[in-house]
Amino acid sequence: MNKIIDIDEVPELVNKLRKDNKKIVFTNGCFDILHVGHTSLLEKASEYGDVLIVGVNSDKSVKSIKGKGRPIQCEIDRTKLLSAISYVSYVVVFGDDTPEELVKMIAPDVLVKGGDYKKDDIVGSQYAKIVVTVKYIPGKSTTIIEKNLRKSNKPR
Repeated sequence: MNKIIDIDEVPELVNKLRKDNKKIVFTNGCFDILHVGHTSLLEKASEYGDVLIVGVNSDKSVKSIKGKGRPIQCEIDRTKLLSAISYVSYVVVFGDDTPEELVKMIAPDVLVKGGDYKKDDIVGSQYAKIVVTVKYIPGKSTTIIEKNLRKSNKPR
């Protein structure tokens, strides 16, 4: 089974999952450098339903959101890494800066984000039956990893 799907395949997939009475969970992110904060979020998210769909920002949207020098890894590599995680059911790349249209298309039973988000600020929350935030692991972010790498590579 190919876990990486094209955004055009989402409506058909969601219809099939709903017909099979599957509880759909959705989360999203850039996942530029996969780290323990990401895997913890994904594992927890998967516990809220039968199927976990992960939306991944395209290279263009990562650059737009994060700025120069990002993404660190291309979307093909990021989606392959995510699809290798056993508790991720499907991975789909979206091109907009926010996943709002994708969340609307999926209308998940549960929308999950990290605890660094306030429920009222979660994009697409109006299209989900339930919105959940999971515990944020302090100090575990791509930005912090990137800063530490830059610091360790400075000449002394």
